[in-house]
Amino acid sequence: MRTNVLISLIFLSAAPLGARAATNSVLLTPVFLNQLAEEMRTNHPALWAASARRDAASASVAAVRTWDDPMVKLGGMAAREEFRASDGDIIYGAEQKLPLFGKADLSRRVARADLSVESANADFQFQSLRSELAKTAFRAALAEQIVAIGEQDLVWLRFMAEAMDAKYQSGQATLVEVLQVQNERTKRTTQLQTERQNLAHARVSLNRFLNRDLQSPWPSLELPPVAVAVVYSERLAQFAAKYEPKLRMMREQVKQAQAMVDSTRRSRLPDVSAGIESRNYSGNGEWRQAEFMLSFSLPLFNAKKYRADISRDESKRKATEFDANDYELSLREEVHALTVKIDAARREALAYRDEIIPRSESALESARANWETGRGMFHDMLDARRMLLEGRLMYVRAVSEQYQMLSELVLCCGLGDLEAIQMLNAQPEVQNPGTKP
Repeated sequence: MRTNVLISLIFLSAAPLGARAATNSVLLTPVFLNQLAEEMRTNHPALWAASARRDAASASVAAVRTWDDPMVKLGGMAAREEFRASDGDIIYGAEQKLPLFGKADLSRRVARADLSVESANADFQFQSLRSELAKTAFRAALAEQIVAIGEQDLVWLRFMAEAMDAKYQSGQATLVEVLQVQNERTKRTTQLQTERQNLAHARVSLNRFLNRDLQSPWPSLELPPVAVAVVYSERLAQFAAKYEPKLRMMREQVKQAQAMVDSTRRSRLPDVSAGIESRNYSGNGEWRQAEFMLSFSLPLFNAKKYRADISRDESKRKATEFDANDYELSLREEVHALTVKIDAARREALAYRDEIIPRSESALESARANWETGRGMFHDMLDARRMLLEGRLMYVRAVSEQYQMLSELVLCCGLGDLEAIQMLNAQPEVQNPGTKP
């Protein structure tokens, strides 16, 4: 009877991971990940900060003044009575700076460029955090699977220890074999405790992204099946070069730098002000005279300073352009590297799922049958068990790594979710006219 129970548990432990679905479990689908991302959008402090900076830039656009506040002048004259009576001794007037040469429009253009940069930065922050959130969710699902595999193995070792004790009592096993299975059980118990702590930390990381209480409970997260293949193509690289959020932000920074160059170049032109001044006599309040003035600055002695300002801003613009060009080249390289790693992880997962794990299950069952009938060694069964455990762990790790790198590829291409990258990869590449297939 005990042998039959042992056989049943061995077959249970050798069952596919997908057959052991928890009642309170959630499959990591694009829809579920998008729901988490929307919750993060409203709760994450870093996104609040990015939104506040964008609002500040928007207020800066509205704060640009076309007309400066006028200057009002009031005064008097101290002189002999005849001079005060003839010229007037109460002086009042106003002066207004004129919005000439489009300086206000250029200041507004600089403010709008800053708003575009902050908007692109807010989108970049959200896309980056969404990618990290997805990768953290896949790591948490991996930790769930590792714990499940460890629990199954611990059950197997517990019943193996009981069966080994029974064999030892009947003289069919040695003390070395008894101690060996007990050591394996102790190591598995210790390792399982570590794996459960890793799972708890993965859930803490998810709560941190969503700004929940760090100890908030989570349902069991399940890894999706192996994803479809993603092949590198020039269309994929061009899509990334066009829509990657950080590169879009850097291009907005180039426009911002160009607007600053134009504003600095226009600042060499003089500031022009128009004013009026009137005088009255305090003795009888009669008006005596009025003066109209037009004042402007003469940029004669600071010509070198203005040229230095322009050279400074042009150098900053060139540096921003070079940074954007360098990042675009590195982005194309990263897209190629990610497709290579995604394909490697997919092939590894398929190899373990379709070949290595079934062979390991057959090897474990054969070793168990031989050991029970006295034709095999207990050490062979332990080796077969380790081979099956390694196969299962490598499979779930390969699937998790595939989806984590897919999340990075989604970020590189500026897409919304994993389904978008699959749809983009499924579209046929359009050839240029006259190009041979």
